[in-house]
Amino acid sequence: MSGRDPFCQPRRIRRIRRGAALTLVFTSVLVAGAATGALPQGQGKSAPDEVRSTGSAARHADVTRAAEEAMADGTSPVQAAKRAVSRSGDRWGAVYSRGEYEEFEESLDGQYTGVGLWARSERDGRIEVTKVRAGSPAATAGIRRGDLLRSVDGEKTDGRPVTEVVSLLRGDATDAPAGTTVRLGLERDGRAWTETVRRAQLSTDSVTVRELARRVTVIKVDTFTKGSGRQVREAVRRTPPRAGIVLDLRGNSGGLVTEAVTAASAFLDGGLVATYDVDGEQRALHAESGGDTTRPLVALVDGGTMSAAELLTGAVQDRGRALVVGSRTFGKGSVQMPSRLPDGSVAELTVGHYRTPSGRGVDGRGITPDLETGEDALQRAGTVLRGLASSS
Repeated sequence: MSGRDPFCQPRRIRRIRRGAALTLVFTSVLVAGAATGALPQGQGKSAPDEVRSTGSAARHADVTRAAEEAMADGTSPVQAAKRAVSRSGDRWGAVYSRGEYEEFEESLDGQYTGVGLWARSERDGRIEVTKVRAGSPAATAGIRRGDLLRSVDGEKTDGRPVTEVVSLLRGDATDAPAGTTVRLGLERDGRAWTETVRRAQLSTDSVTVRELARRVTVIKVDTFTKGSGRQVREAVRRTPPRAGIVLDLRGNSGGLVTEAVTAASAFLDGGLVATYDVDGEQRALHAESGGDTTRPLVALVDGGTMSAAELLTGAVQDRGRALVVGSRTFGKGSVQMPSRLPDGSVAELTVGHYRTPSGRGVDGRGITPDLETGEDALQRAGTVLRGLASSS
């Protein structure tokens, strides 16, 4: 369940234009909002509505044709486009109305309207709640991590792309502002019930810092929203000289890829962070120089670590900068590109994949930790970190 730069009329589509002259997105889930990661401007050579490869061009043409035919018939172009994406087999493809996309992008600016849920799609197609924001409407309703989200306003969620489920939760900016209600069908330990939750304006607060123990600092990154990479770099600079760092990426569903690269730059002195392809054309992402390369570092991950967070994890692991502790990550390593449909809605279709510096593919595989742990992952990470510090 989440981002680009700022079409005024509407503001959201203008963002597609500004955010890329080719905007690429790593789609994932952000606090009841789909998170997308915009790659740097200038990485591509085409406008966002231009798709070059035969495969992605054909998918884009099918989706556009479906929307056009629906408009001519007086039916919903968004629903027609969604059906076309579903038929294409694109697991991460998604279609958003103008309003949904506006809400969607604002979430990556650090503000969003929603209920305070993080969620992911399980292998069997069920939607599981992975995190509930403290003090949010979802928390007040008693929703907990591990609960299954079975329906939203009567629409079943099983088998739907998680991005589509998140759009249902967040609603359209024009008809589902803060204060509107959404009815959630939930399941816990075989018990099913319904909760009516009121949407609220929430902030992401994506980076937090705390001391775990003497000489152990935990930098927790929930999502890569605008400015979060800079916050990570500042947190590293403020950490006491001889303290090690646990970079906690558990439950991080991704976000802006540029911010993940900036965060990687806090720990790397330049060099490769990831490679990616767009319709077969290979590109690369590099860290900035000047990062702290000597401080002991542990990256803490789990099955909710996705997309841009996996990109960062793979970079510090492959380059020998950190030991990775926890459980296997989700395995979201595909690249999507947004394009406008005739009615002004937006379709995001998969055009490629990214790889870690050593060439490992992440999509469908995830990243395996150096040390696999369970519920005591944070404590184990602290123990490993202190061991690294004593041996350095």
